[in-house]
Amino acid sequence: MSSIERVTSLWTRNFTFYFGARAISLLGDALMPVASALAVGQLYGIAGVGYVLAALTTPFVLFILFGGVFADRIGARTMMIGADVVRVITQGVVAVAFFTGDPPLPLLLAMSFLAGAAAAMFQPGVNGMVPQVAKDPQRANATLKFADAVTQLAGPALAGVLMAVTGPGFVYTLDAATFLVSGVCLALVRLPAMPRATSTRMLSDLRRGWEEFRARTWMWSVILVWVFLGVLVVGPYVPLSSQIIGADYGWVMAALGLGTVLGGTLALRFRPVRPLAAGAMALSGYAPMPLMVALGAPLPVLMLAHVAGGCAWAFWSVMWSTSVQTQVAPDVLNRVTAYEVAGSVAGMAVGQALAGPVTTLIEPRDFMAGSAAVGVGVVCALLLIAPVRRLRRAGLNDAELRSTP
Repeated sequence: MSSIERVTSLWTRNFTFYFGARAISLLGDALMPVASALAVGQLYGIAGVGYVLAALTTPFVLFILFGGVFADRIGARTMMIGADVVRVITQGVVAVAFFTGDPPLPLLLAMSFLAGAAAAMFQPGVNGMVPQVAKDPQRANATLKFADAVTQLAGPALAGVLMAVTGPGFVYTLDAATFLVSGVCLALVRLPAMPRATSTRMLSDLRRGWEEFRARTWMWSVILVWVFLGVLVVGPYVPLSSQIIGADYGWVMAALGLGTVLGGTLALRFRPVRPLAAGAMALSGYAPMPLMVALGAPLPVLMLAHVAGGCAWAFWSVMWSTSVQTQVAPDVLNRVTAYEVAGSVAGMAVGQALAGPVTTLIEPRDFMAGSAAVGVGVVCALLLIAPVRRLRRAGLNDAELRSTP
């Protein structure tokens, strides 16, 4: 198939609306870390930022398994639209609170909790819908990663400017608007009937998802490693790095978005026979991010490290998402996705909650140096796990199978 034919076959009506929904929603997601870190940090410090982020992540982990079951029962698109409606309300409430004064921490925690629960209903469908709206999941994932990259590139810088010019109330209003547009785009997607869970018992559906998840050693072993990455690297990163970097944080996050563009481009063109092994090796580029923060590197060096980290993270993400989508049956994909996402995010929630308390015991820069070492250890662990290292891309032809041991 020529390049033109591949592009044409990808941009169907359904994928176009799905891409639009994800792109605008991702823009809102890219605005919020900077806005939250700056707005909440000014009022309640590092501990406040960590608690608000943990309040968002914890219900996500608690309820995402049920989100996977509901998505398989009533349809991922329906669940995603409902979740967008809830988040329009939660972000709107926070916006009003900032417009009228300094919102109390309990209100911020409550709205974050509700938004996190809604995200738990939304997220399983993100992975599950890709094979339904695109014939080539890897190309679709790489293209969606471009949207992620562009929003990460523009969102943090835009958030920094808007925070300085208009304040957090406007940024939260804009975030609510992105969820509204996302819901409308998803409503315009038309999907064929898909096999759905027939059991009427919630526990039976959860058990089936768990059995499918547990049966794939490559999957649960990656998630086990990811728990450590979440607790010691990804979770504490935003609360700690935002305070260490300070006013230049938005530009550093924009550099992360630029790296994501490069990683998405690489994933669009490179189809490794062993996707997780290739993704793990690429992930070694993530470690310089916390290391440069720890060393107090100048802004150009910090931005370069974040470009490398964004590229590494994007390439791994495409390899991982495509592997899950192509190695799991469609009728259980949402539930299996729920288990793998819950496991990978659980450690992040713990890391976010501990970001504040840990600074009373360890200097933030020292913690960032330890995070860099953990990042290197994660890469080594992934490559040492045989099922991860040996997993082959789905749909290999006979010649490709014969050429690989």
